[in-house]
Amino acid sequence: MNPYKISFREKQILAGLFLSKYDATGLRALEFKTFKEAFNIIGYALGARPASIKNYRDEFDPIFSKTRLGCHKRQRRDYCLEIAEKYKKMDIRTMANIVRSFFPEEMLAEKSDKDSRKGDATSFAKRLATGLAAEHYFQSHAGNIEEFRSYEIEETTKHGCGYDFRLWPSDNNPYIVVEVKGLMETSGTLNLTAKEFDVAHFLKERYILFVVKNFREAPFHETYTNPACNMRFDRQENIIVQTTWRTRI
Repeated sequence: MNPYKISFREKQILAGLFLSKYDATGLRALEFKTFKEAFNIIGYALGARPASIKNYRDEFDPIFSKTRLGCHKRQRRDYCLEIAEKYKKMDIRTMANIVRSFFPEEMLAEKSDKDSRKGDATSFAKRLATGLAAEHYFQSHAGNIEEFRSYEIEETTKHGCGYDFRLWPSDNNPYIVVEVKGLMETSGTLNLTAKEFDVAHFLKERYILFVVKNFREAPFHETYTNPACNMRFDRQENIIVQTTWRTRI
């Protein structure tokens, strides 16, 4: 199934259906710990409201859940029932893979706070929180944040600039840039790549680190201006061993 052919609304409905039908087992299949975490991360990663994912889960709870009442006082909406019928015979593994396919690997920014020297695999949920969900959080909230309100926002996440967004002012002042990071908890460890740190050091006050915290419960953000100078970073050097096979002919 091609995820690009699934509509924006159907993706939200399918995520809600999956969480309702498979409950705690479904959470584990997507590597989430709580429903709040799943609503927050899937919602923002899709560019939707977390409440929308919850509402669609609640829509299906009267059908699937033995513990939650959900939206039991009104009839199921026809388009939701169509989705339920379409996917009713699909097993948990297949459906989980479809939900994962909404966020292809190339879209998941490598921004996790893992210690790569330990070779730990970063979970699907964590990579969404530290990548897409955090970036979409910024995009959805920037217009309501005083320090960004007068800027036109240009996304640069795929350009390798050392930051995620370039913000253009309405006057002749220089642009500023924003690098977005995400944390599952209210505090944690953040990594800047060598490129990000060098650009931050060069742009100084024009470089803003925007950190979305607490995806686990209720996301909020904090900003750090001129992080290369105003925050303490420890240099980390990692050696990557690559294995190749060689033959002589």
